[in-house]
Amino acid sequence: MEIKLTTPEIRAILQGCQHTLRLVGSSRDYRKIQSSEYFSTSNDLVLNNAFNILGEIDEVEQVNQQRESKHGAGN
Repeated sequence: MEIKLTTPEIRAILQGCQHTLRLVGSSRDYRKIQSSEYFSTSNDLVLNNAFNILGEIDEVEQVNQQRESKHGAGN
């Protein structure tokens, strides 16, 4: 089954996830886990990737809008 989401729906979901991850990252218990010798930095990078994806979505949309504008101007 394929789930169809619009870009605004994807952005809203990811922004909610971003807010949740920031809350988790700022909690005392999470910081204690993160300071453990068994906590891998790659786990933290996954959190940062989740934060960065919203900016990447914006970049893709800007490029797509620019392309549409150029193609629309040529018609």
